[in-house]
Amino acid sequence: MEETFSYEGLYELLEERDRLRPAGSYTTYLFEKGLDKILKKVGEECTEVIIAAKDQDHRETVYEIADLAYHVMVLMVAAGIGLDEVREELASRHVIDHKVKQEKMASDHQ
Repeated sequence: MEETFSYEGLYELLEERDRLRPAGSYTTYLFEKGLDKILKKVGEECTEVIIAAKDQDHRETVYEIADLAYHVMVLMVAAGIGLDEVREELASRHVIDHKVKQEKMASDHQ
């Protein structure tokens, strides 16, 4: 049976690659080259997302966003940032946005 993709599963795989550094792995290569190489790849992928989106190429944009997400997750592992930290940050922004929206709607009706 095929395993379902999850960000948690990918994150765990990246942590394992960082810990074990298997030969021939692209992820191992990134961790061995260090933060500067990882940051360079994140920057390159950001640019590729922008170009694909600007070209309104849906399929290519999805492909490049997936590359960006992978490289950002490699950065997260290298920097010791967990998925829960990002999830909590996004959740706190949603709460703030919702509260601001409610306050704005209340003031608009006055």
